Amino acid sequence: MIALYGMSSPNVTKIVIMLEELGKDFTFRHVEVFRGRQFDPAFAAISPFGKVPVLVDGATGTTVFESAAILIYLAETYAPSILLPASGAERYAVLQWLVAQAAAVGPLLGQKNHFMLMPSEAQGYAARRYDEQAQRIYEVLEKRLKETPWLAGTEYSIADIATYPWAVYLPKHGHGWADYPALSAWCARVAARPAVAAAQARMGKIGQADVASMQQAKPAELDKFFWRAGPGPAADFTVMGR
Repeated sequence: MIALYGMSSPNVTKIVIMLEELGKDFTFRHVEVFRGRQFDPAFAAISPFGKVPVLVDGATGTTVFESAAILIYLAETYAPSILLPASGAERYAVLQWLVAQAAAVGPLLGQKNHFMLMPSEAQGYAARRYDEQAQRIYEVLEKRLKETPWLAGTEYSIADIATYPWAVYLPKHGHGWADYPALSAWCARVAARPAVAAAQARMGKIGQADVASMQQAKPAELDKFFWRAGPGPAADFTVMGR
C-alpha cells in the first residue's frame, strides 16, 4: 500500500492527481504543518527538509521526498513510457518542463503567495519583486501553450500534472484569464480529466482539515510554519481563501 504524507498544498495536489491518473489506492496521512508536525522526529526521518509531500511505497520498500522526484518515481514504476517517455527528445522535453516547475514556477509563485499573506509587507520591495516574477511565469506558460497543447509537446505528461496546481493561482494573483487564453484553455483541459476532478475532491476535504489545524495554531507554531526564528509580520490567510 502507498502512503502519502501531506496537506492541501499544490505540491501535494500534484501527487494526488498522479495517483488518481494511475488508479492507485493510497492512504493519506495528514501532516499538520500549521502546528509544526513536519518537525516531529518521525517525519524528519523521511523528510530531511521537513517538507511535504513524502511518498512511502510499501510494495517496493521505497520512500521518496520532493514532489518532482515522486512524479518520476511513480511514472517509471507504474506507468512506463506513458506519462514520462522512456527515452529520447520526448523524455527530455517532459523533464525540462518538470524541472522548470520545480525550480521556477513553484518557488516563485510560492513566494508570491507568502507575501500576499503579509498585508504589512504588500508595498515592500520583496512583494513587488514576486509580483513581477509571477507575471513573468504566467507569460512564459502562455507563450509555451500557444505553441503546443501540452507543456512537453503533443502528449499530457507529469510536467502538466506538476504545473497545473500552481497555474490555477493566476486569478488570486491579480490576473485575468482573458489575458492568458492559451493558459486558460490548457487549465480547462487538465481540469476536465476525471483523475483531476477526483483529486480536487479529495483535496477539498484535506483543505478543511488544514483550516481547522490553522485555526488552532499558536503564534509560535505559525512562526515555525513560515520557517522564521522568531515573531514576524502578522499573516492574513483569508486572502488565499483560508
